[in-house]
Amino acid sequence: MVTGKSSLARFWLLLCLLLVLLPIGVVVMGFGEINAEIWSFLLEYQLPMLVKNTLVLLLTTAIGVTLLGVSTAWLTAMYRFPGSRLFFWAMMLPLTLPAYVLAFVQVGMFDYTGFISTYLREQYGFEQGLPDIRNMWGLSSAMILTFYPYVYLLARNAFLTMGQQAMEVGASMGLSPFKSVIKVALPMARPWIIGGLLLAMMEVLADFGAVAIFGVETFTTAIYQAWFSMYSIETAKQLASLLVLFVFGLIVLEQLSRGQRRFASNKSRPSQRKTLRGVGKWLALAYCSLILLMGFILPMLQLFAWVIKHWQLEVIKSLWSPMWHSLAGGVIGAAMIAMVALLLVLAKRSDHSRFAKVASRIATLGYAIPGSVLAIGIFIPVAGLDNWLLSWLPVDEGTTGIIKGTLVVMLVAYVIRFLALAVSSIEAGFERIRPSLTESALILGVRGWQLVHRVYLPLVKGSLGVALLMVFVDIMKEMPITLMTRPSEWDTLAVRIYAYTMEGQFEQAALPALVIVLVGLLPVMLFSKMEHRL
Repeated sequence: MVTGKSSLARFWLLLCLLLVLLPIGVVVMGFGEINAEIWSFLLEYQLPMLVKNTLVLLLTTAIGVTLLGVSTAWLTAMYRFPGSRLFFWAMMLPLTLPAYVLAFVQVGMFDYTGFISTYLREQYGFEQGLPDIRNMWGLSSAMILTFYPYVYLLARNAFLTMGQQAMEVGASMGLSPFKSVIKVALPMARPWIIGGLLLAMMEVLADFGAVAIFGVETFTTAIYQAWFSMYSIETAKQLASLLVLFVFGLIVLEQLSRGQRRFASNKSRPSQRKTLRGVGKWLALAYCSLILLMGFILPMLQLFAWVIKHWQLEVIKSLWSPMWHSLAGGVIGAAMIAMVALLLVLAKRSDHSRFAKVASRIATLGYAIPGSVLAIGIFIPVAGLDNWLLSWLPVDEGTTGIIKGTLVVMLVAYVIRFLALAVSSIEAGFERIRPSLTESALILGVRGWQLVHRVYLPLVKGSLGVALLMVFVDIMKEMPITLMTRPSEWDTLAVRIYAYTMEGQFEQAALPALVIVLVGLLPVMLFSKMEHRL
């Protein structure tokens, strides 16, 4: 029997479910009207290149983030060496730089006109400068340095929670320490490693800014060109549907990789880090330092150098509007998403049916969908709704839209894209609430919204705050959704960076990029502070 409370919860779950399925369905069912001329061009010239570039980018980035993430996680979790306490949390710092920021900084530093090539020509007569980095390999390096922290974080937690069990098992089998890592520790940590790798690959598929800066054509750039250059929303939708196939392919591969095996381990004593001595400690220091130098320190120094060199009051004034738009969009979007996520978690807790589990799972799949795909999937039904409203409402002649071209479209896309982040944080907060507290409140007659207001919210306000912060930072960094769905003249810092970098004005893009990076440091500082308390 479904009570009124369960009916309300199920209704909300259904709304969240449809919110995600609608844009995905619109995109997947995109091969209705095919422009023969455009598709003839795509099939002959572009589509094979798009598939090849996407696969090569995924493969090279996957190898790179796995090597860097797992190796640094093992070093910082299992050993003590000079600077190991600093590297333990500092290896997360490259994640604060959006891929498009690291991309234009790398181009600005290493391109023919960059300061490094210029220095080599002027000081050593090296006329050719450095090799051209505006290619797949330059893009892959930027992606690897940006996204390896996904693997690092999850692998590090796996190595920490396993304690000495993996090494003890290896020793009992007569394996050397190195073979124990390869044959025991890594297989035990594989679910965490694969999880971090999957997150990184999702980000690679969703990226728009970095691939545009390096001039490598992928599905995200092709979708944008089809919509805004070829003026064919149908072609953009069809390309988006192919990109969705890549996304679901990754999810299927991850599930198949697990097979029927179970990855459980009994907790042993906490990991006692061994102290590296001799050459080993200096090699570990040099290795972690080099990664941090290339992925965070040098880019930050370059951004600061550009900002100081081109510091002008007019430049600051020109960024007030984009900064305000980024701040307003981030605050409003984060508040909306936190509210939707809180209601979703409450609905899931009050409805223990299989439908609730499936619906809540699907409702958080939006984070796996690239922003460009969501932009297409939201815009098309909104345009259809607008056409219907225009035929029924008394509007001024020449009105082309009521909802499209407004912040509503952009905010809805934000909700779908980042709902999973807020839900994961809020659910973690609810898991720490003892069932006895809820039972006591019910015995005292505290029910419904009183229960939420007087019991749940005070206990999960910390998790709710973390959710707000994480979503706010991600919205500040987000580029394709904002670029493709924002109202006219609604430039954000990310959109302004895109405009500057497409014109090669890297110095002008430095200040808005620096603001975004400094905002991105907030969650890293928060998590490092939380870790020190543990």
